[in-house]
Amino acid sequence: MSEIRIHNKSDKPGNILRKEVLLEEQCEALQKELPRFLRGFFSYLKGNVLPMSRLAYLRDIRFFLRYLIDETDLTDAKEPLEIKSAELAAVTAPDVNLFLEYCRKYRIETEAGVHIYSNDNKSLARKRSSLSVLFKYLYRDGLIEKNITDGFDPIRLPKAGDKEIKALQDDEVMLMLDAVSKGEGLSPKEKQFWQKTRYRDKAILVLFVTYGLRISELRELNLSSFNFHRGEFKIYRKRGKETSMPLNKSAVKVLREYIELERGEGHEEDALFLSLRGTRMTERQIREMVKKYTAIALGTGRREGYSPHKLRATTATSLIERGNSIYDVQELLNHDNITTTQLYAAHRKNARRELIRDMEWETEFER
Repeated sequence: MSEIRIHNKSDKPGNILRKEVLLEEQCEALQKELPRFLRGFFSYLKGNVLPMSRLAYLRDIRFFLRYLIDETDLTDAKEPLEIKSAELAAVTAPDVNLFLEYCRKYRIETEAGVHIYSNDNKSLARKRSSLSVLFKYLYRDGLIEKNITDGFDPIRLPKAGDKEIKALQDDEVMLMLDAVSKGEGLSPKEKQFWQKTRYRDKAILVLFVTYGLRISELRELNLSSFNFHRGEFKIYRKRGKETSMPLNKSAVKVLREYIELERGEGHEEDALFLSLRGTRMTERQIREMVKKYTAIALGTGRREGYSPHKLRATTATSLIERGNSIYDVQELLNHDNITTTQLYAAHRKNARRELIRDMEWETEFER
């Protein structure tokens, strides 16, 4: 792909625009690999689906068409681009169900060896959703005669309320911040990196647990995102929505320490959180750092540490346990639906303990 140069005359930071442009480029590249009779479908996705979801749909559809070529006799095409509309119209619901079953575990042989891939029910449900959107559109547009999506096998997912939400308790948050402040629990090699990144890492962790930011929102923060005089900073959320967040004293303290004592100059002048190479930190680097310090707080191995998304859950549960309105928490975390926020209210980790503690019947324990 040739170099993309952004000529920015909008209010959005250059890195935000670049991210949007790169997503668009990825989608357009995928569309060129798919049949031309799907152009109307591509326009539908562009106008109705978030960019990341659009990219996921296109990848799923390309994979399905590749499956038709490699694993079935439903098409004579050699590449997805060559599949004809009549061939896609001949696909039935049982064919899609066989595809979903195939996706549970499949193998791909390359020169490097044999790769085994497996998908859980959540991944299968997304693939089913992608194909449902495709075939419903084809039916609506008259490219197929029957809406076959009613015959797709359901993918059984656990109810949201049945799944325990993983989040740090307040004392574990303090252990995590102690670890990043003092270097406790780190191996000798980890401590070498800690000496160079402790202020940066602490600032990241404090922002995560204070604001419940998504990892993409934190990664894209710039120095220019912050107005310390006004006590606020800007983030860009889903659909490119710009939101102002207030700064509290803890956030100001850890950010100033990082900027003044450690950040230095990097290759990307405005990027807030820099790697040791002076470039904007990647999501993977942030994720691995978070797992390291949450593992110390939890007393587990590094692999069992929590992801940034679980720090987002930590923010939600901690705010709700402090008696804050779930509607206010929904607004802070930018949940599309209040039922998402209600899940955190329903999973107060200490609720059972508090209830039972107040139900002592033996007089010697009543005090």
